[in-house]
This record gives sequence, structure tokens and C-alpha cells, in this order.
Amino acid sequence: MKIALIGYGKMGRMIEEVARSRGFEIAERFEVDRPLCSDKATRRALQDVDVMVDFSVPQAVLKNIQACVDLSIPLVEGTTGWHQHVDKARDMILKSDGAMVYASNFSLGIHLFYKIVEYAGEIFKSFDMYDPFIEESHHKMKKDAPSGTALVLKNILEKKYKKREIPVTSVRAGYIPGKHAVSFDSTVDTVCLEHTTRTREGFAEGALLAVQWIAGRRGFYEFQEVLEAFLRERK
Repeated sequence: MKIALIGYGKMGRMIEEVARSRGFEIAERFEVDRPLCSDKATRRALQDVDVMVDFSVPQAVLKNIQACVDLSIPLVEGTTGWHQHVDKARDMILKSDGAMVYASNFSLGIHLFYKIVEYAGEIFKSFDMYDPFIEESHHKMKKDAPSGTALVLKNILEKKYKKREIPVTSVRAGYIPGKHAVSFDSTVDTVCLEHTTRTREGFAEGALLAVQWIAGRRGFYEFQEVLEAFLRERK
């Protein structure tokens, strides 16, 4: 399977490393000095590419989606900080009969963590003595705060706690790869659920799972939907 990369920072290089070890071919790379477009030269360069993978910058995401639509190539979108435009992205993909998978976090572990937090919220919401809150920490280079993952966790809990806003605390310091904690606190005890990222390789594995799944399909999907479909197929 051939893929092309949009963005070649730390995540782009990790995607390339893991992809090559899994037998994928990297056809092209697009960066700031060579942005993705849909001109004739780019079409020729990408004519055999099965899926594009984008880990670039938030301000480029909609342009990259439009270019993939024009090129008729499915897109796996892993950039964070752009999710206020999800509805617009969905319209772009569906109106063009395109294909896209997106996530604020492609870690398989974090998506299993979402399910655990959802179950915990369902239990704890019945006990007023417990206050839920979220804490997240990342390296000092990460630009968005709260993280997209923290916002997903917040949304999961707020669906359970209908009339309560869930507080989120963010830390940007040092070289922390990523840590998310969901806690339920009372006067007598605290229950804490925590996910800690060790390396970026987990994100790459999830993104490549999405690449394999979206190839040949049409539609607009969150990665959680892809993971659930994958698990159903394995039963």
C-alpha cells in the first residue's frame, strides 16, 4: 500500500518509520516549503497513492482536506487544534463523496481509555459526593491547550453529567510526551483513571490502522468508529 505524508515533523517521521517496518511505501512528503495542492504535477506524483496522512499544523487542515477531495484520495487526519471546523470538514468530504478518518489522538490505548471513562462516568454520576475533573500534561512545544484528547474526555463526561461543566487543567512543560487523568473526588477518597503516553509509536500504529481501514471506502469517520468496526470484524 502506498501512502503520502503531509507534514514531516516528529510525528511525520515516526509514521514513516513505522509504516516502512509494516511494509507500506512512502510515495511523497509535503511540508511547509512544498504544501499539498492539486495541480497536474502533484496529480502525477500521487496517481498511485492509496491514502494521505496529515500530521501538520491546524491552519493548514482545511486546505489539505480540500486538496485531498480534489485529488480523490482518502485522508487520515491526525493534526490537533482544528476541531472547531469539524462540521465544515464533514460537509467538504460528504458533498464530494470523499473519504476521511480523523482523531484528536490516534493512540489505541487512549481510545480504550475513552470507553473506561465513559463507563466510570455512568457509575459516578449517581453519587453527588463525587466531583469529576480532568488534568492533562504535555511537552512545552505543544501549541493547543486543553489538548484535543482532554476535550474529548470532557465531552464524554458532560454527556453523563447533563448540567455540569467538567473542569480541565492543562500543563505545558519540559518534554512530557502526554498524560491524561480523569478523577472523581470526594471528602473521603479520590478515584483516578490515568493514561500516560511513553512514545509516539502508539499514535503511528493507530494512524496506520486507520489507513488500512479507510482505503477503498467513502465517508467521514472518527477513529473511534474505525476501532469499533475493526473490533466487530475480529469477533
